[in-house]
Amino acid sequence: MCLLAFAWRPGHPQPLLVLANRDEFYARPSQALSEWPDSPGLFAGRDLQAGGTWLGVDRRGRFAALTNIRDPRQPPGQHSRGALPRDFLQGELSITDYLARLQAQLPRYAGFNLLLGDGQQLCHLNARSGQARVLAPGLYALSNADLDSPWPKLLRLRQGLAEHLDADDERLLELLADRQPATDAELPDTGIGQASERLLSSIFIHSAHYGTRASTLLRQFADGRQQLRERRFGPLGQALGETRLHLPG
Repeated sequence: MCLLAFAWRPGHPQPLLVLANRDEFYARPSQALSEWPDSPGLFAGRDLQAGGTWLGVDRRGRFAALTNIRDPRQPPGQHSRGALPRDFLQGELSITDYLARLQAQLPRYAGFNLLLGDGQQLCHLNARSGQARVLAPGLYALSNADLDSPWPKLLRLRQGLAEHLDADDERLLELLADRQPATDAELPDTGIGQASERLLSSIFIHSAHYGTRASTLLRQFADGRQQLRERRFGPLGQALGETRLHLPG
């Protein structure tokens, strides 16, 4: 998962609203959003290469999402980061206990951001700093750096969400389809070269080999209901299909 914007509003009829794009090489096999046969009650897309996920929920209303931290200097981790949201959703540990256990294991992983929610609180862990915090109500955006880093696509998506909090699904998914790149003057420098920075600077990434594989909209309601929509894409942004899930409270 490479880009999220989300509204966290405890006490609101819709406490959590998430927009997310997963960016990955098209050749990496994955499974569409669904209930996992080997983990009943877990709903997520699945990375078929390593077995983890980038975003998911369970019937209890728990939520987890992951982004990698972009740093070409860091060595590969010993363990797949996609296992982290999967393990939280499959397990019984509270957010506090799960993060405490994970913080002792951070050297095993390359850099990542992890979001965990349970309907009562939403927490963020940055593996590079090792810091975990409970998020205050508000609007946030997250990509392959620190939470709310001033990358143009983060600012653009967060502002779009702020202006369309009450919009329907179609309008919100349109925000995730934005292919406008940043200007060269706005590009971050994460050590991958200007051409790659330019390619990755749009909300929706498209090329022949790497790009946005899935756009996901998640709504969690105060009565326990959850709604998910996932649109999937192939090379050059070709539409491949869509899944809609409605989970009762």
